[in-house]
Amino acid sequence: MEKSTRVNHPPAVDLAPDNRPLIAPIYQSVKFTFDDSVQTERHLRGVREGFFYSRTANPTLRQLELLLAELQGREDCLLTGSGVAAVAATLLALCKAGDHVLLFAESYGPTRYLVQNLLARYGVEHTMLSIDDPAGIARVLEERPTRLVVFESPTNPVTKIADIERITASARRSGALTVLDNTFAGFHNHGGYPLDVYVHSLTKYASGHGDVMGGAIIAEKRLIAAMRKDVTTLGPTLDPHAAFLIQRGMRTYFLRQERQCANALRIAGFLAAHPQVRRVHYPGLESHPGHELARRQMSDFGAVVSFDLLGGIAEGDRFADALQYFSISASIGSTESLVMPPRLLGGYEVTGALRAATLINPGTVRLSIGIEDVTDLIADLEQALRAAFAV
Repeated sequence: MEKSTRVNHPPAVDLAPDNRPLIAPIYQSVKFTFDDSVQTERHLRGVREGFFYSRTANPTLRQLELLLAELQGREDCLLTGSGVAAVAATLLALCKAGDHVLLFAESYGPTRYLVQNLLARYGVEHTMLSIDDPAGIARVLEERPTRLVVFESPTNPVTKIADIERITASARRSGALTVLDNTFAGFHNHGGYPLDVYVHSLTKYASGHGDVMGGAIIAEKRLIAAMRKDVTTLGPTLDPHAAFLIQRGMRTYFLRQERQCANALRIAGFLAAHPQVRRVHYPGLESHPGHELARRQMSDFGAVVSFDLLGGIAEGDRFADALQYFSISASIGSTESLVMPPRLLGGYEVTGALRAATLINPGTVRLSIGIEDVTDLIADLEQALRAAFAV
């Protein structure tokens, strides 16, 4: 064999049946092959298992898919290159022209955009309510045939708690599918409810280290099978190396959750007692309107704490700028703590009564709590609050 041929056909290294890696390798390959064309064709017809092209399936991705599906209490999963890609792919795979979607003012901004703008261009209509309006939800579902109810809990950024039992009951009576963005709550929450589809941004708590993006669509096998062709043809494929990094992050998922949620509860209590804080939005506090509902639905209260400063944007800027251990940055779920000051929270495209329902005001600040020592974090918040009102 000539050397120019050898470099494209390197020697194979096969492991003995009783010799395997402790950590699964990264299958950093776009293409897979079978021994002959008959077996290849059998795989493409779905007669035999295997892998052929990584846009449709890859062993590294498949391991992560099976893990996340099991954690969420469902049968199957599809991975995407980002959390928004998971939302978009779900909406496009499950909706057609003439369908109606029910969504909420408290939802993630890109989710609202996808329904109000992208789906609308293809003839999908929508109604937007507040997640705090269960009577309105039931009324819309009774009066109008609805394809999807798309919501999240806790909501972003002010951690409202959706009544999942009531929403799913209303949806099932009307024949609508429910889609829950479960990113804030995590894979260990909400699996016991009859939700049809879970979407997650793996960029947040699954990865946990702020260095890789990804998304997941989780449902029963029948529904994933119905969505698979559309999703893989749209092409939002997660890279195998990114899947490996997320899989590695998941090894410390529960350890991080325990520390972050414990830190968040301590910080929420500190903020609730601070004279420069008007209101704290954290479901772990008894003062939170959704506290009892969160106690029933969740095993913890999450690691996002939002609060309203007595001041507005100027005070919010000074507060965020003075922080030492909280970085001004988008996203949540990293091991380091993050802050989003009022001017960066957005949501201003929601207007009227629904704008008021979002509870976002000129003094609202969102904190994503990390795994640092909580006494350091509280001391940092205390000095930043002093700085915010020193002028």
